[in-house]
Amino acid sequence: MSDAPVLLVTGGSRGIGAAVSLMAAAKGWRVAVNYAANREAAEKVVAEIKAAGGDAIAVQADVGNAAEIVSMCQAVDKHFGRLDGLVNNAGIVDQPQRLDEMSVERIERMMRINVTGSILCAAEAVRRMSTKHGGRGGSIVNISSMAVKLGSPGQYVDYAASKAAIDTLTIGLAREVAMEGVRVNAIRPGIIDTDIHASGGLPDRARDMAPNIPMQRPGRAEEVADAVLYFLSPTASYTTGAIIDVSGGR
Repeated sequence: MSDAPVLLVTGGSRGIGAAVSLMAAAKGWRVAVNYAANREAAEKVVAEIKAAGGDAIAVQADVGNAAEIVSMCQAVDKHFGRLDGLVNNAGIVDQPQRLDEMSVERIERMMRINVTGSILCAAEAVRRMSTKHGGRGGSIVNISSMAVKLGSPGQYVDYAASKAAIDTLTIGLAREVAMEGVRVNAIRPGIIDTDIHASGGLPDRARDMAPNIPMQRPGRAEEVADAVLYFLSPTASYTTGAIIDVSGGR
């Protein structure tokens, strides 16, 4: 059996998650590519990794469902026999709305997937990686957002609040498991050219926002992945509880 490290990427079938999965595989990680519904997209990422000589599997789970998170991690255990890294990437936005227009159902779904899901995934990772539980240590990278600093008024205040929770999770958990071989860090992407904007009803948002970005362009998923891979790597061995903005200066 290979001794190469194993990485679980939630929401790994598209956008930033797919870029992280591909880049990690190229750097020697075996990768579990999580997806919620689009198996074809996940299998495409897996096929690309395997074509390049890497090792990967697609694992279905809706991170808004606690039981499915447990099943996902058990599938990783069964296939790879270890877990060395988690990228908490899965998340959603919704249609642009003011807070006073949002339904309870929308807000609860946002928090269930973006916050509770990330917390539960991190907990499963700690149970496998922490030396307290007999693990070998590891790294968790949470995907936050520049919305934490900007607030997303008139569009996604609920999303911004959910990502603020991710920042706090990162800092608190990093300190909690620092003596157990587990590092926890986060990336705050700015406007990145992925299809998440289309899922929120604004398919041209990345292009339209370019004039408001100091670098005058949206970022690429690969530019976020580069920062994620830094945190996963031994180069970041003395870094935990840190948050890097990948936002073009915004």
